[in-house]
Amino acid sequence: MYYDVAEYTAHFGAVKIDYTPYQYFSGLSLGLLLAALGSLVLAVIFGLIVFGLRGPYFAIGTLGVAISAGELVGAWDYVGGGGGITMPTYPGDPDDRAMFFYALCFTSAIITFIFLKWLYSTRFQLALNAIRDDEEKAEAMGIHTNRYKTIAWSFAAFFLGISGGIFGNMTGFIEPLEVAFPTVTFGIFMVLMVLLGGKGTLWGPIIGAVLFHVIKEITWIYLLGWQWVALGALII
Repeated sequence: MYYDVAEYTAHFGAVKIDYTPYQYFSGLSLGLLLAALGSLVLAVIFGLIVFGLRGPYFAIGTLGVAISAGELVGAWDYVGGGGGITMPTYPGDPDDRAMFFYALCFTSAIITFIFLKWLYSTRFQLALNAIRDDEEKAEAMGIHTNRYKTIAWSFAAFFLGISGGIFGNMTGFIEPLEVAFPTVTFGIFMVLMVLLGGKGTLWGPIIGAVLFHVIKEITWIYLLGWQWVALGALII
């Protein structure tokens, strides 16, 4: 949900500036900042609510929040309502557009990796590992599990907000359905990338992302019409 809500927030940051083609990048920068901060704030608010739930109740609760957000966006005319909203147009040469967004995505990935590498060297990561292995024992050891999970969720939402803002500007169009049902696309894909590469490791999601996209392209080429069945089997 944070990924897709950030797409709307990034558009808000861009249109609030009365930009010329030369001011596009200022609007984009402001939009990405607002997207990241907005996602972080949402994560803190919802984290305080849903982390009181566990197991299937947590999954149902987060899905309910995403559906509610989609309905809210769909009924809000300021952000385009059910018809969606168009992002600002890239002002440069169309041939340079893909390279610009590739460089932006790559830079964001490097910054995220450096941050996570630092985080892995702190006591915060040790607490998260303890919670992952056995939450009840972690609580018995004096670890405030809900606080740590909310902070970790907020970190993830911050970087997802940046990714969502970039993706929204890159595709040029956003619709409420992306907010209400993100698990149909990016949510499941992100989890699958982590599982393929190995969860709990720093390089796992990166390796998993490469493997996932290679497998996805192969299924689209050789199993056209059955590609989603193949990906579903891979998830299972």
